[in-house]
Amino acid sequence: YLTSAQLTSYLVIQAFLGFMTQLVPENHVLSRNVLEPTYARTVFPCFDEPDMKATFNIRIVHDPSYVALSNMPAIGVSEMKDENGSIWTVTTFDTTPKMSTYITAFVVCDFDHMTVTERGKEIRIWARKEAVEKGCVDYALNITGPIFSFLEDLFNISYPLPKTDLVALPDFGAGAMENWGLMTFQESSLIYCPAENLINRKAFVSLIVSHEIGHQWFGNLVTMSWWNDLWLNEGFASYFEYVGAKYVEPKPPLVSMEPEWLWFVNNIFMYFFVFLTERLFLKALNSYLKAFSFSSANQDDLWTHIQMIIDAQNEVQLPASVKNIMDPWTCQDGFPVLTFDPSTGTISQEQFHNIRKKENTTSYNNTWIVPISWVRNGSSQPIVWLDETSKIFPEMQISGSEHDWILLNMNLSGYYRVNYNSSYLKRIGKLLENNPEVFPLVNRLQLIDDAFSLTESGYLEIESALDLTKYLAKENDIFVWYIVLSNLMPNDLECTLKDYEIYPLLKKYLIKKMLPVYHYYAGIIRQNADVLADNYFAEAYLEQLLRKACWLGLQDCLDLCSELYAKWMENPKNQIPAFVRRTIFCYGIAMGSDKEWEFAWEMYHHDNSTTHDKDILLYAMGCTRESWLLHRYMQSGINGSLFSSNNTIFLIYNLAATDTGLRIIWKFMTENWPLLQERYGNSSW
Repeated sequence: YLTSAQLTSYLVIQAFLGFMTQLVPENHVLSRNVLEPTYARTVFPCFDEPDMKATFNIRIVHDPSYVALSNMPAIGVSEMKDENGSIWTVTTFDTTPKMSTYITAFVVCDFDHMTVTERGKEIRIWARKEAVEKGCVDYALNITGPIFSFLEDLFNISYPLPKTDLVALPDFGAGAMENWGLMTFQESSLIYCPAENLINRKAFVSLIVSHEIGHQWFGNLVTMSWWNDLWLNEGFASYFEYVGAKYVEPKPPLVSMEPEWLWFVNNIFMYFFVFLTERLFLKALNSYLKAFSFSSANQDDLWTHIQMIIDAQNEVQLPASVKNIMDPWTCQDGFPVLTFDPSTGTISQEQFHNIRKKENTTSYNNTWIVPISWVRNGSSQPIVWLDETSKIFPEMQISGSEHDWILLNMNLSGYYRVNYNSSYLKRIGKLLENNPEVFPLVNRLQLIDDAFSLTESGYLEIESALDLTKYLAKENDIFVWYIVLSNLMPNDLECTLKDYEIYPLLKKYLIKKMLPVYHYYAGIIRQNADVLADNYFAEAYLEQLLRKACWLGLQDCLDLCSELYAKWMENPKNQIPAFVRRTIFCYGIAMGSDKEWEFAWEMYHHDNSTTHDKDILLYAMGCTRESWLLHRYMQSGINGSLFSSNNTIFLIYNLAATDTGLRIIWKFMTENWPLLQERYGNSSW
């Protein structure tokens, strides 16, 4: 982290070096210390112009026991003596292609690496020696080349650099950075240790790696002209991270169905698939990337190339130009909520607000041109376009039959919320109670999440949203339950929810509804959790169900945690399934005594405990309900090594979220504030 003085110096130096790249002849050497550019973008974005491009000749003088890396391959290694007679290594790198200043980078490290060749180009994964020895970089090594090749074929444009290095940094302020040919990552974003054996961890690594590889085209090859078009970089990289990850990890049921994807699928690019088709979309991207390679572009350039493809075919007809359709989505705030009246077929739109406003005061006209996908009684229908504030679609009127139904935003292909009136939601609720399978999984997710979001924002009464939960005793999909519990029992309200009069009713209602799905999975955990090893949904979301059931006080859940924790204490080889380990540890300690807590403390300091397990144990020790143990826990932390900069906020946050811990942590912080301030200063920890 930089002090304000260091930051100012860095910005001035960066601006100067960016300027000098335009002046220094190509046969001269220019070295620069490149930091993650978020600082410059945030504080003085004008100091780091994304379209300021140059070639870089980099030479690094470094300790002989270290290796130097940069964007391009090393073309020479020599020695030099300094004035004291010490020997230094000089590594010289090949000239870069014309590129933006903010993706220039170098690394000097004593890491080890693994190497693979993909289509004649070298790919290396660098990490701490012990991580490489344990095979923790193998997964990243195995997926990086195939993702590169897949995206090359998809875009029909070859990756222009001769090599790629990916480096896992133990301490890195960003999740990852797409420097051309030298991508840098937080360790947790790149390494996956075989001992972890978690599908969702592999999925996470594949998403991050795929995102940064996507940037090699969108951002590095073609750069946004200015930061206000940053979405041209991040939007495409975020889209293709899922496309690439799905390619290398097809087994988890659509990596795309994790919560982030549920929201990401509601984005600008899905519109192109809805009304442009994938073939035309990729053809337009190829035209755009080729036209602006090693250069810069803005969003109008993208619209122009999409329009060119549209104009050259007769398959797709649009109600307006691409620019007129897309500008409202990028030039005005937010997104719309569509209100559908199925009795008349009327759809109206307004800007969605987290707190509904009676009057719209924002600029533009708060109207979007919306392609609406819809389904009637299970059959998909042709797309209709809403290009006005309100419009009647006669084909969307429903009859009085309770079995006649329509849902908008089929497969969540649109970036909008859907608001149905209360009487219609009652009809939908009854259909769900009779047979949940009448609606596909993705539509059940959409109905519930839209309803609760609209309730929270003031568009819908809570009773209408609750009508959609009456069927939940018949819902066995773990992902739907994840969405339900996230809305009815959000994590940030757990420490206060019990204070409200409604809590006993909510507790009784939820436990009754979740018992069937809970008993199903609890039985599997007790008998043979290995059968869930390839079930991505279970690994990703079962923890939430188990934790909420225990928090609500479901006795069988508490007993289950105590049973498994006791077996683990008897013999640590009785491994608790990794995907529910956090909750089992937490409630095993919460329901136990100092004996259970002491065992966790011992295992935390055990040499064989993985970093992942240490993090879980650190969290779980804060779950004890014994005040004296929490005092000891916090005091041991501040006197020992627990309170590293990475652990401090983690510990305080987790303790503050518990009934007992909130009081303890407040007392602890007020008593130790001078020491905490001295140790951590004014940082955010």
